[in-house]
Amino acid sequence: MAGLIFYIPANILPMLKTQTLAGLHGNSEATILGGVVDLMHYGNYGVAAIVFVASIIVPIGKFIVIAWLARVAGRPATVEAAHTRLRALEAVEFIGRWSMIDVFVVAILSALVQLGFVATIHPGPAAVSFALSVAFTMLSAQSFDPRLIWRGLPLRDRKDRTAA
Repeated sequence: MAGLIFYIPANILPMLKTQTLAGLHGNSEATILGGVVDLMHYGNYGVAAIVFVASIIVPIGKFIVIAWLARVAGRPATVEAAHTRLRALEAVEFIGRWSMIDVFVVAILSALVQLGFVATIHPGPAAVSFALSVAFTMLSAQSFDPRLIWRGLPLRDRKDRTAA
């Protein structure tokens, strides 16, 4: 829930604040979705797709999978269903480390584009919210006990073990 709560301001508030020619040419603020639209406007469709998938699709997918795992944990399941649950958990854990791509891009841009009077880029408040959202979803995936996936499986009887 904490990750979802921080995800809302991460998409509403500006991720980047840019200032060109000491504010004479203009100041701009870009949200995540606004940045995707700007990238598409300038013809950077590949980068726009990567940012959209990494910032919008993946976090929403992680929220859905974590909520589903919390809902089905410990319930009876077949072996195939348990393997599906385990693969979903492993996917969320693997994707977790790549979800910080936006925060890294903002940090790198902020560090590299400091041209004084000409142009400056600063991280917006959404960068902190997004980082917290990712951190909380990573913590929830790490704290999930995978033994709960297998708890609902019926035990094999003695005949099955001797035959195997």
